[in-house]
Amino acid sequence: MANATGSAPKLPEPLQRIVEARHHDPFEVLGRHEDNGRAVARVFLPQAERVRLVEPDAPMNRIEGTDLFVWEGEPGQLPARYQIEWVDTDGATHVQHDAYCFPAQLGDLDLHLFGEGKHWHIYRILGSHVVEVEGVVGIQFAVWAPNAERVSVVGDFNAWDGRANPMRVRGGSGVWELFIPNLTPGSYYKYEIRDRATHIHIKIDPYAQAFQERPQTAGLIAVQSDFDWGDADWIAARAESNWQHQPLSVYEVHLGSWRRDPDGNFLNYRVLAHEIADYVKELGFTHIELMPITEHPLDASWGYQCTGYFAPTARFGSPDDFRYFVDHFHSEGIGVLLDWVPAHFPKDAYALARFDGTALYEHADPRLGEHKDWGTLIFNFGRNEVRNFLLASALYWLEEYHIDGLRVDAVASMLYLDYSRNAGEWVPNKYGGNENLDAVDFIRELNMVTHEQFPGTLMVAEESTAWPAVSRPTYLGGLGFSMKWNMGWMHDTLSYMQKDPIYRHFHHDLLTFGLLYAFTENFVLPFSHDEVVHGKKSMLDKMPGDGWQKFASLRLLYTFMFSYPGKKLLFQGCEFGQGKEWNFAGSLDWGLMERPPHQGVHKLVSDLNRIYSTLPALHEVDFDAAGFEWIDCHDSSQSVLSYVRKDRAGKTLIAAVFNFTPVPRTNYRIGVPEPGFYREAVNSDAELYGGSNVGNQGGVTAEPVSWMGRPHSLLISLPPLAGLILVHESLTESSGEAADETPVAPETPETPTDAGDATDRAA
Repeated sequence: MANATGSAPKLPEPLQRIVEARHHDPFEVLGRHEDNGRAVARVFLPQAERVRLVEPDAPMNRIEGTDLFVWEGEPGQLPARYQIEWVDTDGATHVQHDAYCFPAQLGDLDLHLFGEGKHWHIYRILGSHVVEVEGVVGIQFAVWAPNAERVSVVGDFNAWDGRANPMRVRGGSGVWELFIPNLTPGSYYKYEIRDRATHIHIKIDPYAQAFQERPQTAGLIAVQSDFDWGDADWIAARAESNWQHQPLSVYEVHLGSWRRDPDGNFLNYRVLAHEIADYVKELGFTHIELMPITEHPLDASWGYQCTGYFAPTARFGSPDDFRYFVDHFHSEGIGVLLDWVPAHFPKDAYALARFDGTALYEHADPRLGEHKDWGTLIFNFGRNEVRNFLLASALYWLEEYHIDGLRVDAVASMLYLDYSRNAGEWVPNKYGGNENLDAVDFIRELNMVTHEQFPGTLMVAEESTAWPAVSRPTYLGGLGFSMKWNMGWMHDTLSYMQKDPIYRHFHHDLLTFGLLYAFTENFVLPFSHDEVVHGKKSMLDKMPGDGWQKFASLRLLYTFMFSYPGKKLLFQGCEFGQGKEWNFAGSLDWGLMERPPHQGVHKLVSDLNRIYSTLPALHEVDFDAAGFEWIDCHDSSQSVLSYVRKDRAGKTLIAAVFNFTPVPRTNYRIGVPEPGFYREAVNSDAELYGGSNVGNQGGVTAEPVSWMGRPHSLLISLPPLAGLILVHESLTESSGEAADETPVAPETPETPTDAGDATDRAA
């Protein structure tokens, strides 16, 4: 009943705070309480018309002018965990346990470890999970929002009403939790956060493990998996592997644009698993690397502006569909690497940005917390809970999805406080330097923990500066990555290849300089997606000259790459000479595969992968100078390079020779360290690749002629714009007793009788 002024009667302050949805601990008011020897039960149900207790069978009375319902009686009448029955405004009846009569569920140890930044499996605690409490099954919610005044779970189960399910805060941990009994998986949810300035924010759960498909953004409650993994042998073998001395050839894939259905729609993870695995296996790649498939709102970000760090994107199916994807690749003997983005996150209001009304995951100071170039925010690596969030995300993908390694994006932007900033736009560290000390500590911990917990997995840095020891162990002062992308080699090589051959002799050092630092890190040689977008042209279109020269130069480039020290990475479409720049919004130009020049590039990449994987000299000593020797790096006048690759025993020899001009060179002599027959295992100018067919009739026998400081030499024909890989075989092997392990490679056609004809075709 209203008072004399016509307003609702004034409630005690704790009840008033519940009604106004601003109470930090609703359990203080709601649920079962005893007062002066009497039991009191209170529930707050905004959608209820009437409410009754199931046991005792008694109605609950509405407090006038509110949605608070109260029962009072003898303590023995009311069980500790009681049920209520209520009728909503549509007349539907609901029976459920009262969420506010259950005790707190999160353990003090979990909260302590999280506060220390050391809870590696915090994703099993925060987020939403099916739990059973005292025989009652429901969903446990927990979220970190230390500066919130009130946090509520909202979803389709409570009409997205923030008054219905307010959470309790766990002391100074900043973690809010609520067990909602009788709730089942499958509904969608978010958190409603009231900040201390009384503003309301609707936020996704940072730890949600599945989301609606964009443009919808809600999380899926308590994702459960019944997937039966079949890759135990793969995981065991991976743990025992010595990846430094094994072949690693990576095919980088963007799932949204590799192939689409005839209507332009995305394919499911399960369909993609079979199509891509069959294709990659045929080509001979050892791994695929997925551009980010962590949930993200904008297709045009390619996944690099991530909002769901624990959820595979719903664009291509469910979490179990993605588990199937990884499992299938493992069954085919192919590893799966994931592009992972801990450097920055988008400003979308529904996600991590100012999560509890304050700069929580990011820095408040834009000089520390914002990448203006990318329109993104930078993680605060100095905050324990933020480091824990990222560390747990990395471990989550390795554990829950059996990922074989992470390619860590934009590491340089993490390491430097002045990254892409002008003077006055950044804040020095405590020593006055530009190093982000918190980020360095995080990266080292990340690499130590992942390598320790998941032996055999790879951590690969995209790091574009001269920061020392990126891929050296932390106990030696390094950052602890397994490998690092060789951006310097990539930029220099592409810069050289894009020059007209007539000018290349002026820039010979672009090809030779990389060997000065080639063994300072464990390098991957990347021709990635970044090199075929934003006006940089496709790999094929980068090459100068007419159509024939473009294809010849591309084949030459790939032959150079696969014989050069370092592991390999090639982006989708590059393997068949995609003509246009990569377009994330459509499929690759698969129709080009019907054309012979593109078939030739495809065939060459396949053969290069196989000879790279089967010949130890091409992969066993990628990270040590003992596996490489120049034959001649000085022939700039003719734009010719030659070198030797050796295996760990120093016995198997690969002589690689490259002619970067369209002029065939007959009787070209190079020195070699051993006598015997040098089989022409790869000739990128062979006719089956679309070349002009200049070659060495299958191989050359070394002559006892000293050359270039070596006791023996080969007199070879150098094809135009082409590379040769010559495999040393002993005289016994060359007479017909070659070992079975000698790889099968394409036969090289005989040299044309008219060398001038080949020159005309190439020019």
